[in-house]
Amino acid sequence: MSKIVILGGGESGWGAAVLAQKKGFEVFLSDSGNISTKYKNLLNQYNINWEDGGHSERMILDADEVIKSPGIPNEAPIVAKLRSLGVPIISEIEFAGRYTNAKMLCITGSNGKTTTTSLIYHILKTAGYNVGLAGNIGRSLAFQVAEEHFDYYVIELSSFQLDNMYDFKADVAVLLNITPDHLDRYGNEMQNYVDAKMRILQNQTEDDAFVYWQDDPIISRELKKYGVKSHLCPFSEIKKNGTIGYLEDGQFEIEYPVQINMEQESLALQGKHNLYNSLAAGISANLVGVKGNIICQCLHDFKGVEHRLEKVATVDDVLYINDSKATNVDACYYALESVKTPVVLILGGKDKGNDYNEIKDLVREKCRAIVFLGADNSKLHNFFDDMGITISDTHSMPDCVAECHRLAKPGDTVLLSPCCASFDLFNNMAERGRMFKDLVHQLEKR
Repeated sequence: MSKIVILGGGESGWGAAVLAQKKGFEVFLSDSGNISTKYKNLLNQYNINWEDGGHSERMILDADEVIKSPGIPNEAPIVAKLRSLGVPIISEIEFAGRYTNAKMLCITGSNGKTTTTSLIYHILKTAGYNVGLAGNIGRSLAFQVAEEHFDYYVIELSSFQLDNMYDFKADVAVLLNITPDHLDRYGNEMQNYVDAKMRILQNQTEDDAFVYWQDDPIISRELKKYGVKSHLCPFSEIKKNGTIGYLEDGQFEIEYPVQINMEQESLALQGKHNLYNSLAAGISANLVGVKGNIICQCLHDFKGVEHRLEKVATVDDVLYINDSKATNVDACYYALESVKTPVVLILGGKDKGNDYNEIKDLVREKCRAIVFLGADNSKLHNFFDDMGITISDTHSMPDCVAECHRLAKPGDTVLLSPCCASFDLFNNMAERGRMFKDLVHQLEKR
């Protein structure tokens, strides 16, 4: 019996363990941290051997194959030892893909992944497709493959997941954009991160489709290096040579494979970045045969994604917006661009090698004040303190929200769009966003 070791006891880890056990492998799951009670109970329910609080090398290094959680860096000591021994290391998505013939719609990009993935899933679900949601959102793909049966999966893929995918193939691959992100995980080399994103194309054939933003300079440059076999489906803000999705005279247009058009003003998601997300989603749904009227209906009634430009409340005539998913500079740029009133901007967290020059002009133009929220705000101070904008330094969400409430004036917007990961003060970006929302709602009740 072959032995599979799972590194990481979160959603992807326990799902991979269940699928591996069901396929007859000897399974052992190990987590250097503490596995949550939820996942411990699930692992016990399926009688899967596990450990947490450290790695037992004797139990791990004799694996025939290892499935690694995307959150574990390749430089982790146990991963380095496995690699030195030549043990294959793959992702949960790679493993799950071996055991399903479902059509895979896979979405990646530095920004907009979650919104676009959620929108595609909403369209296919509304159209009556037998579809699952997986990857960075939704439930473990491996668990769904083990215990359920879907004909389609809509999968949000991070660069970390793509790193350990080799034979997996996307039937529809969506690449929204490539801007600097996670450079701390890629040796501070942008090209390493770019190469990871471009893996979304691997193994595609002429029967598959590649949906991408035509105006992204990095994607355009990188495509020249690849012998792309799949059908190219570019989108842009305006119609140009080869573009199949665009905006023209206030109309949202998709030309292929079936003509679709609707009023731009009727799109649920507004702003330039959301136009791109809507085009990518509409094209993808069109490619798998969803009727045009259903696509238009869903682009009109979609409710948006939690923690992505989410309007929380208006308190004392100040609008509070939760954009906790903005964990890189480009995402913050789009958020600032979308706000039309003076802004009190919340920045900070675990820096990922950020270059804040991209938002410097927008900050100077739009921000009344900046409130830093992080364990160590020194890099932010070094960059923003000389801009002549009011700066406040905080190290907890209650202090941050209180300071924003003090600084904001009627008609302003308080925008949580941190540019950084959340792991210095919070377990994840969702906890950061929900704590922000809870404190804002407390302000409402005063």
